[in-house]
Amino acid sequence: MLIDTHAHINMLSNIDSSIEEARKAGVKEIIVPTATGDDFDCVIELTNKFDNMYALIGVHPEDCENFDDATAKRIIELYKNEKVVGIGEIGLDYHYTKENTKTQKDCFITQLEIAKILKAPIVIHDRDAHKDVFDILKDMKSENVLMHCFSGSVELMYQALDMGYKIAIGGVVTFKNAKTIKEVALKIPLESLMLETDCPYLTPHPFRGLENSPKYIGFVAKEIAKIKNIPYDSIVNITAKNAREFFNLKDD
Repeated sequence: MLIDTHAHINMLSNIDSSIEEARKAGVKEIIVPTATGDDFDCVIELTNKFDNMYALIGVHPEDCENFDDATAKRIIELYKNEKVVGIGEIGLDYHYTKENTKTQKDCFITQLEIAKILKAPIVIHDRDAHKDVFDILKDMKSENVLMHCFSGSVELMYQALDMGYKIAIGGVVTFKNAKTIKEVALKIPLESLMLETDCPYLTPHPFRGLENSPKYIGFVAKEIAKIKNIPYDSIVNITAKNAREFFNLKDD
């Protein structure tokens, strides 16, 4: 069964129908990250409502200006909920601006410190900030790291693997001209790979232009299977096993 390791279910236009469609498409479990402190209660409520749905708690770099001590304490408190399986998505994003680099780094480092205290898995957002992200992770000696929506080169992938990290690939791998991520998909060892949609963003081909949903994650798996020239079921089973072990998901 498929596992979507990164789906912003709370942002979808029709949550209930999207979850039902995902189940029919063979999606067993869905992990829902927060992006802002305002998401915390909504995501916890969602994951408590639906079986086989889990939460990540963290503040995205685009909301770093609103991160404070109260937010940090809230993350620690919410991690006690059995449906919360990691800290994320956290990291750095220099795509739109570098003017708040220090604030982003402070927010990122504090949340890495929290993850270390809690011994929690970490899900990383890294957009146009590869060097700083990897330098901070190395300095913090962070472990149990998943690089969400990986956008780096094959060389960066190998660097991540050398540090013991896992890689999640989403819908971009289905895009015709996405040569770099296709090469990453070809060369990544199966034991280091997970699948995600990052819905409602990055809808895979042939549904680009529509709202993304966990129901489409099978198209990511099919493309990777095609690239690697291995059976679809092998991708599904191995990536699900990797996700269950990484997030310590309980067997039904």
